[in-house]
Amino acid sequence: MKDEITNRYDFILLFDVVDGNPNGDPDAGNLPRVDAETGMGLVTDVCLKRKVRNYIQMTKADAEGFDIFIKEKAILNDLIDASHGDEKVVSKKSESEKIKAARDVMCAKYFDVRTFGAVMSTGKNAGQVRGPVQITFARSIDPITPTEHTITRMAVATSKEAENQKGENRTMGRKATVPYGLYRAHGFISPFLAAQTGFGKEDLDLLWDALKNMFENDRSAARGLMSARRLIVFKHDSALGNHPAHKLFEAVSVSRKDKSLPARSFSDYEVFVDKSAIDSAKVTLEEKI
Repeated sequence: MKDEITNRYDFILLFDVVDGNPNGDPDAGNLPRVDAETGMGLVTDVCLKRKVRNYIQMTKADAEGFDIFIKEKAILNDLIDASHGDEKVVSKKSESEKIKAARDVMCAKYFDVRTFGAVMSTGKNAGQVRGPVQITFARSIDPITPTEHTITRMAVATSKEAENQKGENRTMGRKATVPYGLYRAHGFISPFLAAQTGFGKEDLDLLWDALKNMFENDRSAARGLMSARRLIVFKHDSALGNHPAHKLFEAVSVSRKDKSLPARSFSDYEVFVDKSAIDSAKVTLEEKI
């Protein structure tokens, strides 16, 4: 039996990128995602959850109960169908009981199902799970300046290309980067939904580890240098919570030290936490980073 979570949590994740593309937009030629009205950079919740999944898959490997449902080359309906072969499901009489039992099997087996939730009614019905952990889009503190770079490759893929190049085995390409961007995402953890999915304290500790370290093991030339800079957690004294999440988030401000110069590192920013506002809200502040 897992140790249950009895407190509500809200958290802020600050991360940055140097000379990389943190989250390409397929609708814009894979340029960095941007708010068209403000110029602020965006990173989707799906992108962040993918990195958490990858971290769990890497660190927990084949550990029972920590498999990943949404992973590369996974055929989801096959995984859903397999849950109906479990004895806990087969022994049930009615269809509704089978669906509930299959849902419980999926939550017990897959970390991302009991954490983020999933729709599992596309094959043999295993119901739907509303995950206790939710993360918003990350938004940059300042407008970003996406830059496209022309790159060359001193080779071609086919002999026909070589003939067309007239002996100059060189092909051209494009690469998009953000010179620097500091992003802020907000997250929420519900103990009520955690009780429904079986998300326990061990899972919570793994989530914190993933948010702190997910960029360290997800390097690529396209993403440049990405780093988790701050992970600020608000632990409420109750399951329902003691203060509105948006008020807690407002107690943490991020500002540029010198606005006359473009930001190029985390040291160009100042993070201020109004601890007096948090103390009065009966919320415990935990700075993981």
